[in-house]
Amino acid sequence: MVISRRKFIKGLVAGATFFSFGNVFASTNTERTLSMHNVHTGERVNMTYCSSGKYDAEALGRINHLLRCHYTNEVKEMDVNLLDLLCEIKNSVDKNKEIQIISGYRSATYNEYLINHGRNVSRNSLHLKGIAIDFAIEGMGNNKLSEIAKSFAVGGVGKYPEFVHIDVGRVRYW
Repeated sequence: MVISRRKFIKGLVAGATFFSFGNVFASTNTERTLSMHNVHTGERVNMTYCSSGKYDAEALGRINHLLRCHYTNEVKEMDVNLLDLLCEIKNSVDKNKEIQIISGYRSATYNEYLINHGRNVSRNSLHLKGIAIDFAIEGMGNNKLSEIAKSFAVGGVGKYPEFVHIDVGRVRYW
């Protein structure tokens, strides 16, 4: 059987995507815990959302609630790959540090509001899909935090003065 060049390249891209995610979390402990503070609502969670390779639906629900759009209170299911990446970044810094959440899920209404008020946000923001988070970790500079995030080579990493953006879209940096 002869494989076309196009199918071969598609296979390489698919394989690279699969293996990049697999390698990112290869060192992940069997228990994943996030301690987060939503700076807009004042709410906090500190919970194990994955244990022995099984995700806890109740814990994920509470995390999704914390990461909801603070403007509309809409909740969206956040991508577990994003949560795992955030957990790995936090563990690389300090397992016991609390993550300051600037933005998790962003509703279309709030995204439009930000655009109309001159904020530099994308009309197609990955926050709208539940696959992006803007965060900071107290005591950790954003230069260092963004370098740690980039070291995983998964999704996008953006460095801003107040926070770092991560997502599980295509790999890119700004």
